[in-house]
Amino acid sequence: MTVNSLMAMTSSTRSGFYRYFQDIHELMEALLKRLESELLEGVSPWLSDDGDPVALLYESLVAEVRICYRHGPFLKAVSDAAGTSARLEDEWNKFMGRFDDAVIDRITADQELGLIEAFDPRPVAAALNQVDASMYIRFFGQRPRSRPEPVQDAITRVWISTLYGQRWATGRKSTLYRKQVRNAREPRGHE
Repeated sequence: MTVNSLMAMTSSTRSGFYRYFQDIHELMEALLKRLESELLEGVSPWLSDDGDPVALLYESLVAEVRICYRHGPFLKAVSDAAGTSARLEDEWNKFMGRFDDAVIDRITADQELGLIEAFDPRPVAAALNQVDASMYIRFFGQRPRSRPEPVQDAITRVWISTLYGQRWATGRKSTLYRKQVRNAREPRGHE
């Protein structure tokens, strides 16, 4: 993708583009940050809420699939461009790394609560996130896009069975319950 080809699809000009961005990579980085914010908001129930962790994970993955369905062509463009640009590859890796860190934190907290068995969360978090990214790019990154429901079903089965056990893999809820212990110095948010 070039600035010329991008601007040919709009009613704006190259000079208009350069008023806001230094180059196409800066635009893609800005869009990636915006997508990250949208995704973190969508998956926040599982990352931070009390309740049934399986139901919270299901709700979060439904939101993630919906968001990535809308942004699939962009995810594919960034992934493809990352292979030819060290700068964009670094941004993509940081983007994925921040999701890995969020998942590691959640897995660790649920392990401490006895909801997830003991294992090293880092490689599991990376594997789950890589599966998601690969699925979104493959099924939503080109036209015609696949239907989101089969992708959602596959992703929720993988996540739920990996983290909470096969018993809950086909359901949207469990009998598990997460009540997080809050640190006395931690702000209490919306309780």
